[in-house]
Amino acid sequence: MSTERRDDPIEDYVAALEAALHGPVRAKARLVEEIRDGLTDAVAERTRDGMPYGRAADQAVREFGSTDDLVPSCQRELTIAQARHTARATAATAPFLIACWYLVRSADHDQDWLLSRTAQLMAVHLAGIAVGAALLTAVALAATGTLARRLPIPDRLPRMVGWTGTTASVSIAIATLALATASVLATNWPLIALAGSLAAASHGVMASSVRACRRCARLPN
Repeated sequence: MSTERRDDPIEDYVAALEAALHGPVRAKARLVEEIRDGLTDAVAERTRDGMPYGRAADQAVREFGSTDDLVPSCQRELTIAQARHTARATAATAPFLIACWYLVRSADHDQDWLLSRTAQLMAVHLAGIAVGAALLTAVALAATGTLARRLPIPDRLPRMVGWTGTTASVSIAIATLALATASVLATNWPLIALAGSLAAASHGVMASSVRACRRCARLPN
């Protein structure tokens, strides 16, 4: 015979909270687990005094407040965590993009005028994205890390991170297509093809994170 409690108020509360929150998987799991532990401790304190589990759980949930009351503050924490995650993902693309810049410059010799011009534009474009990624990362991580201890985090920062990352991600996707096309026509195609592969990898690193950041930034917190 199963000893599992049915319609457990604690589990119902935690499940509703988990469904309402969005953010990095690990940060969300850690936050939800902290709340579960708090509820469990509150129930344990009551049951030690002889209160039935169901009543103790109901009281603990009422004292925590409704999920509607708790979600905004929890979501703000997760939105900031997602902004940091996206900033780090953007930073992770910088080495790829610098490598792309170097490969395109290396492949720029002995090409016809059109391919030479295309390679130069791609090199400048990718180098610019790399610089932008580094600057965005520095600002976002500082604002949500060290500076957050002294100054309030701007409400629009997660949205800025999301849309700046989106712009970079779309630019990288366009650059990837351009590099793939150039590699078909270029004499020194292996280097340009490798640059296109690195640009595609950069897009893959950023794309899902920036989508999640935009989604979190739209939620009330």
